[in-house]
Amino acid sequence: MTNVQLNQQTLSSLPDAIARPNYDRSNLKAGIVHIGVGGFHRSHEAFYTDQLLNQNQTLDWGICGIGLRESDRQIATALAQQDYLYTLIEKHPSGEVKHRVIGAIIDFILAIDDAPAAINKMAHEDTKIVSLTITEGGYYFNPASNEFDLSHPDVQHDLNNPDNPKMVFGFLTAALKKRRSAGLPAFTVQSCDNIQHNGDMTKKMLLAFVQQHDADLASWIEQEVKFPNAMVDRITPVTTRDDIDALANAGVTDAWPVVCESFHQWVIEDEFGNGRPAWERAGAHFVSDVTPYETMKIRLLNAGHSVLGLLGSIHGHQTIDGCVADPLFASYLRRFMDVEATPILDPVDGIDLDDYKNTLIERFGNPNVKDHLSRICLESSSKLPKFLISTIKENLANGGSIRYATLVIAAWCYYSDKGTDQTGQALDIIDEMKEQLHHAATNSKSDPLAFLKLYNVFGDLAKEPSFTAVYKPMRETLYQTSNIATQMQNLMAEH
Repeated sequence: MTNVQLNQQTLSSLPDAIARPNYDRSNLKAGIVHIGVGGFHRSHEAFYTDQLLNQNQTLDWGICGIGLRESDRQIATALAQQDYLYTLIEKHPSGEVKHRVIGAIIDFILAIDDAPAAINKMAHEDTKIVSLTITEGGYYFNPASNEFDLSHPDVQHDLNNPDNPKMVFGFLTAALKKRRSAGLPAFTVQSCDNIQHNGDMTKKMLLAFVQQHDADLASWIEQEVKFPNAMVDRITPVTTRDDIDALANAGVTDAWPVVCESFHQWVIEDEFGNGRPAWERAGAHFVSDVTPYETMKIRLLNAGHSVLGLLGSIHGHQTIDGCVADPLFASYLRRFMDVEATPILDPVDGIDLDDYKNTLIERFGNPNVKDHLSRICLESSSKLPKFLISTIKENLANGGSIRYATLVIAAWCYYSDKGTDQTGQALDIIDEMKEQLHHAATNSKSDPLAFLKLYNVFGDLAKEPSFTAVYKPMRETLYQTSNIATQMQNLMAEH
């Protein structure tokens, strides 16, 4: 088989089994500017947009990517060399693999090299939506108080250098200011991050920043800019060298393809101020209130990931599917979902929660999607307050069970302290608060509640006797035995 280097000129030479854009990319307008072009954006929003474009409904919704970090340079270079094309590798539980070249991205600006170019692109009249996948840490909020962190060095830099910002809110502010001055309508700001009420959170954080910069502009933004809440879902593990090699064996050389599961879901509140793509034609679901959908997903899928990620990491499992293949871990996950997460969920229109949980476990167990636990545990200090600790707090308030989630917190303390699994193998821990977590976890040997006293993560949880009475013996037993499986078995036997 002849191997084809992916770019615009070689599209027609690709193997027949590989789907490709059927629209004229040269005539696409960048109606969407997306900040944070990682694997998830490319498997989700760009995928939906490509599906819509393939229906030849419009050419107004191409995507221009923007990178705010030095770490974005690699993806910027890889995409530019391929005319911003890339291959989506869709892996089904049955073992079937489908390949599709996505053409929705048509440009990329590395803002750390040229901040004015990024600002001007967002301010351009063609731009109708600025969307975000910047991870939880990119919102600069204090997880315990949900208030904007005005003391952060990046925030202070952007307040003092409004024309050369570093963070997303500095860029949004500069671009919206230019649009207002030019008499252009505001673009819609659309978060695609796993944050409950992500649109509301984005609005709150942006306005907190802009108020410090320009109160009149803040008032205009509050009146004119829409921030639709959305729930996004598609498991997208890190692309490996084996994935790239397998694609090459299928006939395509692609510097950075994206691997994903076959399942995808996007539920969006239909609140757009300057037009939007008809994503519903590509399978998105528009609703008046996304709250029950996003709560369901965060409390079951995202929390479930964290349960398996931390417990599995200590045990020595490497991937999510490896955890689910272990009957103990699969049973523990289901027990957590049934006993602690589901009872505090509101009904979700059109969703049977038992079916949803069955589907989650099937998705997690997909042996063809090797989602590594190191990715799942990435930036846990930003994720767990929303995914898991919120469930603990609600159950404390309602008198519900907290034992299954509490063991995960005890495991997180051990994980942060030791930095190894129970066999002594080093763990790849990536977290902006890694040093603080390690220090607090280490101090828990002399003060059993030291880990919980990280207020930015846990709030007042250390002052909750009903929680600490469960947490302290779990943490102590784990440190004594270094055997997470035994504690899981004992806990399930007791309850």
